[in-house]
This record gives sequence, structure tokens and C-alpha cells, in this order.
Amino acid sequence: MTDPDAALERLAAARGRVAALLTGAVVALYFGFVLLIAFAKPWLATKLAPGLSVGIALGALVIVLSWLATFVYVRWANRHYDAALERLRKP
Repeated sequence: MTDPDAALERLAAARGRVAALLTGAVVALYFGFVLLIAFAKPWLATKLAPGLSVGIALGALVIVLSWLATFVYVRWANRHYDAALERLRKP
């Protein structure tokens, strides 16, 4: 039988890795977008359609990808983290 404290530490480490990976991806996404705003304004102003520029489309994509990262974390937590935590709680 495995040590419950060690198993809980491994589970907490896994949660930290998943959270850090997704947080890093979202931070890189946001900073990349901000850098584009700072250094590629003419490109961001390019019209894709009437009333829609590259900047607006990328801004919306940043928001959608942030929601997607949240969805990925919640799905992982519901399927893996919560189930593993419940197994550790049972005697």
C-alpha cells in the first residue's frame, strides 16, 4: 500500500504542473498580443472585412483561448484531480 501523504504530494505537484503550464500559455498569449499592439500596429489595423481588423480578430481569439484554457483545467480537475483526491480520502 502506498503512503497517503506521498500520494497527496504527487497529486498536488501534478495540479501545480497543469496550472503552471496553462497559466504560462495564457500569459504568453496575452504578452504576445500586447507586443503585437506595441510593435505591429499597422498590421493589426489591416482590414479583414468591413468593421473587422486583424487586431479585433486576434483580441477575440485571445479571449476565446483563455476560456479554452480554463475549460481544459476544469475538465482535467474534474476527471483526474477530483477523482484521485476522492480515492485518497477513502480509508
